[in-house]
Amino acid sequence: MANYDVKDINLAPYGQEKIDWAYRNMPVLRAIEAELIEEQPFKGLKIAVSVHVEAKTACLARTLARGGAEVALTGCNPLSTQDDVAAAMAASGMSVYTIHGDSEEEYINHLKMALSFGPDIVIDDGGDLAMLLHSELKDLTKNLIGGCEETTTGVHRLNILEKEGKLLYPVVAVNDARCKHLFDNRFGTGQSVWTGIMATTNLVVAGKTVVVAGYGMCGRGVALRAKGLGAKVIVTEIDPVKACEAIMEGYEVMTMDEAAPLGDLFVTVTGCEDVIVGRHFEKMKDGAVCCNAGHFDCEVSVKELKKMAVSSKELRHNIIGYELKNGNTVCIIAEGRLVNLAAGDGHPVEIMDMSFALQAQSARYIAKYGKELDKKVYQTPEVIDNRVAEILLDTKKISIDKLTPEQEKYINSWDF
Repeated sequence: MANYDVKDINLAPYGQEKIDWAYRNMPVLRAIEAELIEEQPFKGLKIAVSVHVEAKTACLARTLARGGAEVALTGCNPLSTQDDVAAAMAASGMSVYTIHGDSEEEYINHLKMALSFGPDIVIDDGGDLAMLLHSELKDLTKNLIGGCEETTTGVHRLNILEKEGKLLYPVVAVNDARCKHLFDNRFGTGQSVWTGIMATTNLVVAGKTVVVAGYGMCGRGVALRAKGLGAKVIVTEIDPVKACEAIMEGYEVMTMDEAAPLGDLFVTVTGCEDVIVGRHFEKMKDGAVCCNAGHFDCEVSVKELKKMAVSSKELRHNIIGYELKNGNTVCIIAEGRLVNLAAGDGHPVEIMDMSFALQAQSARYIAKYGKELDKKVYQTPEVIDNRVAEILLDTKKISIDKLTPEQEKYINSWDF
């Protein structure tokens, strides 16, 4: 088997420029990388990485390799792969299997190619490697030490496997680390979603009504940035507590049925399917724009919209307009796939610096302790989380207070 399957290896120089730019702006990952180079914790180990293949991910993959690992890199979404970055990593000698615009069959085949060398550790984004390892590629889990999961969606899928007693290897839920969900999910998603929408549509956000479906950490970030850009924000939710939180933070809360005729821009961030469906499309304004910021392309039911439409055409690069029987056109960005990656460069570099520093350290933790762990989903060890925050503060020359021994005693005692 060739050690790569990319669109065009000649794109490598352009991808390398992107990687170099990201690397110079990832001081936390660089600090972790220096430790890994010295320790070589992955020496003799194989790591399969299925994450959005763009410059920041390339820096993570390279860090793992510099820590001694043999790495196979593939995508976790057919439209998020940047072909020049994939080419640059392949040109460097890494096994890379991903092409922007893969069909579903090609995408799955590339996942299988990345797993074919029999990894000791897997780093997943959304759980697609886990899906294969728990179905047709179960034999590959016999020697698997463990894995790490990057997203809320992936952790949810793994928790279900654990609950049903079907999880075949231990996994660190990197997504749930404080330095991940507080910053990546909220501020990373918040900024990158609007960067993708604005660059793709070239429309103003101020003065528009934005409907945000889901008020988890990602939804909070999307709503916050929409508000900051001058939009009127409506939130839809199924969780009564999160709905109350959205109200307290100044947003209108209602059902999607109520919001459908009011919105100019719709962003789904739920991790569930069929959040916006046929009856909602029928109520939307002419020119309403829908996009998805959840991991899978099932939140906005594009399949149902295609069946309803009397015609469709590309209105602008990465925007398809679907004309309905009532004469209105509903616009879909990036086929309903992750808008911040399928229509942009993903999260800001500094945000992924924190997330991928967590990934690198969690992979090191799995390499060291994975064989001793039960087949469960584990929280990222607090020491790893704190280490990322401490390095970041250090790079910014920021100091914080520390508890005195007396304060330590006070705060850890029930006897005041």
